[in-house]
Amino acid sequence: MDIRREITNTIIAMLEQGAGEWQCPWQSVAARGMPRNFTTSRAYTGVNVLLLWNAAQQRGYERNEWLTFNQARDIGAKVRKGAKGVMCIFYKMVERSAKTEAGDDEGDGGMVPMLKPFWVFNVADIEGLPEQPAPVVREFQPVEEGEFILKASGAQIEHGGNRACYSPAADLIRLPRPEQFKAPADYYATALHELVHWTGHESRLSREYGKRFGDEAYAFEELVAELGSAFVLADLGLTQYTLEGHASYVQSWLKVLKNDKTAIFTAAKAASAAHALIVSHAGHEGEEAGA
Repeated sequence: MDIRREITNTIIAMLEQGAGEWQCPWQSVAARGMPRNFTTSRAYTGVNVLLLWNAAQQRGYERNEWLTFNQARDIGAKVRKGAKGVMCIFYKMVERSAKTEAGDDEGDGGMVPMLKPFWVFNVADIEGLPEQPAPVVREFQPVEEGEFILKASGAQIEHGGNRACYSPAADLIRLPRPEQFKAPADYYATALHELVHWTGHESRLSREYGKRFGDEAYAFEELVAELGSAFVLADLGLTQYTLEGHASYVQSWLKVLKNDKTAIFTAAKAASAAHALIVSHAGHEGEEAGA
């Protein structure tokens, strides 16, 4: 099984399902927050977030909590017969073998990351779970939450004009005035999208920015910003928003993903790093739930 290609095809299908006015394909299910491990409450990160959001949306799960088969068994619960797990991945470092002239493996080729799959089940498909209160999804307060995140980042933000953008050269975010947006949620969604771009500056996470619309580096960075802001917005409980003009990005994202089966993993990892940096400035921590 080609894990990278299978997962990439899943994300491509998510994007291709969108029609009409652009809305993130994971937007509605993100209202339940970041997917978390039931026993540890640790959030999943990277491409696993997208895989679990997609499964929750496709299967109509009400809760975004998950366990492996063994984790369920260890707490005295069991996976319902016939339940279908969701494949997630983690990276395991393995030794690259070096070939001698005779074709023998010497095993000294250095360490390389290898994808390892594991499967999780939604709590809806697990019987006998201990009673726990349903997770509380914080109600979004535009001034208290949105402004706090933006100010805590320390990013330089200017308002004026009709265009939202981030300038790496000036290390500056420019936004239209808040009252120009249809709703407060739209303003903060746009601001956080640009804040993810801001995390890519060479003094922070040092990502490569594209030089023009349509090139692959530009499309890749926009995908990182889209995913990273979605992760932050899910943490805030802010999901009913519209990002103007983002339909124009979908085809360029699809092109990148179809040409490179590793792109979604790299983009999701970069988005998780941006998410972690933003929430750390705000005094929160994010962790990944393991197998």
